[in-house]
Amino acid sequence: MTLTRLHEMADRDEKIAMLTCYDATFAKLMEHAGVDILLVGDSLGMVLQGAENTLNVSMHHMTYHTKSVAAGAPNALIIADMPVGSYEHDNEAAYKNALWLIRSGAQMVKFEGGGDRVQTARYLIDRGIPVCAHLGFTPQSVNQLGGYKIQGKTEESAHQITQDAIDMSNAGVSLIVLEMVPATLAKHITESIKALTIGIGAGVDCDGQVLVIQDLLGIYNGAASKQPHEFKAPRFVKNFLCETNSVKQAVSNYVNAVKSKTFPTPEHSY
Repeated sequence: MTLTRLHEMADRDEKIAMLTCYDATFAKLMEHAGVDILLVGDSLGMVLQGAENTLNVSMHHMTYHTKSVAAGAPNALIIADMPVGSYEHDNEAAYKNALWLIRSGAQMVKFEGGGDRVQTARYLIDRGIPVCAHLGFTPQSVNQLGGYKIQGKTEESAHQITQDAIDMSNAGVSLIVLEMVPATLAKHITESIKALTIGIGAGVDCDGQVLVIQDLLGIYNGAASKQPHEFKAPRFVKNFLCETNSVKQAVSNYVNAVKSKTFPTPEHSY
């Protein structure tokens, strides 16, 4: 999988199926099930480490898991998250950290936010590192945002997200993840920019979709410090495993649902 192929898919209106992945076993399974992009997400802080957020994930964590995923899926397009503190304050440091992830097996790096982050994106792209932006709800800013809340509901907020997407696209980012924004806003952004959009809780009109694999399998039930009954899955989550007794078939069903535009439905969107 290459960026050129992704754009060819978008040109013929074929949706892009993306899943998070943290290890070689799932990476191999996903590649054979037809997943187009594997995201080594800093969500591993919650899913694998049991934390309440992503804020304690380090570059060492990210490089370790990126190497594991790359070993299992040599033909997939792999994107690695830049963890909090690895890119925000110094473009040269951002470049060194991004290069570390690329050398660990990623073909692209992802980081959160717009505004000043546009300069960071351009700095990396000018030095040959493909970038995926992440707008809308940005988990690394969960405390600043006041929790896990939909973004872009007000006119001002929607305008800011749209402008950030335009600026990121003009800077040369390849993909933009739109998380927990209204479907109508995501559709407008997708139609307005050159970069490809990947939605999570952002409606069916994005160029592709992403889910956390543990959410797709219905096995994530919140932070380790809390009881499972206290956890409520986000609206955008669908358990594909309950439709079959096979993990591989569940992943294949997700890919097929994304490609056929039957997922996400309005009930999985905002």
